[in-house]
Amino acid sequence: MSHHVSPPIYELGPEFYDEVQAAPFPDAKLRYRNQDAARTIGLDQLSESEWKSYFADFKAMPGNLLTCLALRYHGHQFRSYNPQLGDGRGFLYAQFQVKEKLYDLGTKGSGRTPYSRSGDGRLTLKGAFREILATELLEALGVNTSKTFSVFETGESLERHDEPSPTRAGVLVRLNHSHIRFGTFQRLAFLKEADNIVKLLDYSVRHYYPELSVYEGDEKAAAFLQAVCRNVARTTAQWMMAGFVHGVLNTDNMNITGESFDYGPYRFMPKYDPAFTAAYFDQSGLYAYGRQPTSVLWNLHQLGFALKFAYPNLPYEELLEEFADNFNFESRRLFMHRLNIQNPLQDERASLEMDQEMMMNFFNFLAEAQPLFEQTFFDLHSGVNEERLARSPQSQVYSHPSFTELKKNLDYYEILDSKKAEHPYFKNSKCCSLIIDELESIWAPIADQDDWALFDKKLQEIRAIKGLY
Repeated sequence: MSHHVSPPIYELGPEFYDEVQAAPFPDAKLRYRNQDAARTIGLDQLSESEWKSYFADFKAMPGNLLTCLALRYHGHQFRSYNPQLGDGRGFLYAQFQVKEKLYDLGTKGSGRTPYSRSGDGRLTLKGAFREILATELLEALGVNTSKTFSVFETGESLERHDEPSPTRAGVLVRLNHSHIRFGTFQRLAFLKEADNIVKLLDYSVRHYYPELSVYEGDEKAAAFLQAVCRNVARTTAQWMMAGFVHGVLNTDNMNITGESFDYGPYRFMPKYDPAFTAAYFDQSGLYAYGRQPTSVLWNLHQLGFALKFAYPNLPYEELLEEFADNFNFESRRLFMHRLNIQNPLQDERASLEMDQEMMMNFFNFLAEAQPLFEQTFFDLHSGVNEERLARSPQSQVYSHPSFTELKKNLDYYEILDSKKAEHPYFKNSKCCSLIIDELESIWAPIADQDDWALFDKKLQEIRAIKGLY
């Protein structure tokens, strides 16, 4: 097990969190244990009873946090500022320093805290099941995401207005690089605590951006905002290339390392549609697929605005003009990576123009012919192969006129990684995806007969493609 003298969160002091206790649960049935994630922080050797005592009973780990901590933050929810937030059904449970990297174990559904408001502090088992599959597939698709670490079913039944009730409950533990949110800084600006903003910035640089420690004062704040902007732009590009819609891009759901986390009403988009939304309550389409980059940039502006309270000379609006270039660069890079192709041109400008034309034709084909999003990336992996297109379940779309232009473009490109091109996954005719109908069909036997066979099969299918993207 990986220990350290004192968990870094204590450096911030009690103004940043509240000590809380986990709810006692009537039962603890292990439903998911992520051995890969456990290996990352040296916990893969835990016995079944140790795993339960830590991740269902939340007994303090030796040499770690003495009590669980509900972190304090505010945030914009659908662009309305809410000072009533904070960890309402989760808390920080433990921290691990592995080599140069700090990891947090946080919970979801572990009981009420001072920030629960009218909620019961619980999580539905279905919510936990959805988060497991989201994080597994996003990780397999190369998205910088939190990892679902553990899920226990707790033996409680919950009333929920958005799914058939009473419904089963679960408690989830997630492994994150950071739980410091944009809203953590916003809270301090709202409370006019400039000294604590400086304290939080220093903490964030020390543990998440140590390379920026050479800077002082305003320069440090500027370098920090730029680094967060780069990481967040990359993650946003990853979502877009995975056809993923987060659903609730509030400022309290974005953290300073740019990691994607907190999966409520997410969706993987079946067919390309910029107006596709994930949350039934997002009536205006604020967080629709095509509006994610704009929403993320708006959130970065709120972070910049909060930092400016302690660093009045911070030209945050100017600094955030880099977001578009960062996002476009990452989107192009990831697009090529997903298709496993590379541009043969040596001239940078000519190469960029050719890439832009090809991407434009690709998305034009998606918009006009309406093929399945993930299946199209799968079918065109490593370029156009007539035999593969012929055995695709959507082979008919490739006779659409808009494909002619795209094919012409694609034929100019070379294969990026011949080993990946030969991977057995691409010998299948169907891709591994997770659109809502499949999610529901995997859940149905769990809900009806407690039969997890389809879930286990899906996990194996997802894990077989890890490392391809």
